[in-house]
Amino acid sequence: MKYIRMYIKYTLRYTLKPLSFVPAIIMMYLIFSFSGQNATDSGALSYDVGFHLYDIINNIFALDLSSSQIADYALTNQFYIRKAAHITEYLLLAMSVSLPLYVYKVRGFKLSFFATAFCVLYAFLDEYHQTFSYGRTPQLRDVAIDSIGIVIGVIIVRILGFIGRKTVFKSLSEEYEEQRAA
Repeated sequence: MKYIRMYIKYTLRYTLKPLSFVPAIIMMYLIFSFSGQNATDSGALSYDVGFHLYDIINNIFALDLSSSQIADYALTNQFYIRKAAHITEYLLLAMSVSLPLYVYKVRGFKLSFFATAFCVLYAFLDEYHQTFSYGRTPQLRDVAIDSIGIVIGVIIVRILGFIGRKTVFKSLSEEYEEQRAA
């Protein structure tokens, strides 16, 4: 039974470790596709997201807003919705980049540095990519806003990794240390 458990553990470990990069690749693709939209499509998407968001808020809090009022709120706050989307995209990218590094035992300052540097570089490349989309221009302010999400995402992964090592995966790390000592 011991050998079956070890076989399953090692098979899963060596199969799932390389797959831990898949969410980062998916996030990079999503960000790339969003920045490839022309200005009209990008604005329409932001408006739609805002409209649905305010519609949900209207339903939850029973505000009895009309469709034209919701549309006005969505149009008025479109800038903030777009910037919140930047933070969210890059928070998810930073988490999906940090997690595989953590799985491959890059921890502490190295994890923070490599994940942050990679994501900020991707944010610069994303802004450059926007120059090829009609009506879009690169903005250094967007990279700064992206960096807020990046830092928060890296911090979240470091906190979750620390908590996980001290609680959920503590028995696995003790088992690993026993095998290493033997």
